[in-house]
Amino acid sequence: MSEAGREVQIESEDGAFSAYVATPAGGRGPGLIVLQEWWGLVPQIRDVCDRLARSGFVALAPDLYRGESTTDPDEAGRMMMNLEIERAGRDLGTAVEALRRLPATDGSDVGCIGFCMGGQLALYGACLQPEIKAVVDCYGVHPNVALDFSECRAKILGVFAENDDFISSEDVTKLEGALSEAGVEANLLTYVGVQHAFLNDARPEVFDAETAAEAWRDIENFLAAELA
Repeated sequence: MSEAGREVQIESEDGAFSAYVATPAGGRGPGLIVLQEWWGLVPQIRDVCDRLARSGFVALAPDLYRGESTTDPDEAGRMMMNLEIERAGRDLGTAVEALRRLPATDGSDVGCIGFCMGGQLALYGACLQPEIKAVVDCYGVHPNVALDFSECRAKILGVFAENDDFISSEDVTKLEGALSEAGVEANLLTYVGVQHAFLNDARPEVFDAETAAEAWRDIENFLAAELA
């Protein structure tokens, strides 16, 4: 845990849940929700919040599993499939409001970035929450999350991998078509030669440092432009 980050409790109609918040060294910045992979709110997601705080954002990662996490893929898959999607949507809305109320957060609009399961939930959140102005979907996938972009007012950046066993190029094309049909401004990027979760530096079997650095530049430039 960095000096910038701290654990907080967020009250909700479904009971309190924890979140990790990281604040820029300057003390203020645009608000950004960070959504976990299927592993849970693990140290790597906290590290992502710290990284984004160093880039000037107030980054808040809600614990959508409410205390559960794992390093086992089978267990992660079970937890992802057991996630109550509607409750996760309510938790996301509550987290957005908590982020907007933080004294460090500039402005009323916020961004949302998610990875794997969290990428799909970031899109889902933008369909529900008009305060979400910018979304970064990093190889988002969840078979139980249906997306209706008719109320989405966010701009979307998609970050996908060429060699992804979970998301095909046809899936990306289908998402692009749905966004276009709904009139949502989006830029879906596919990075060559990398696998699913290539941004996750805690997983050396898939992490690609060079391409991750390129993608992070694209992500941070997009968020800075949309949340300035």
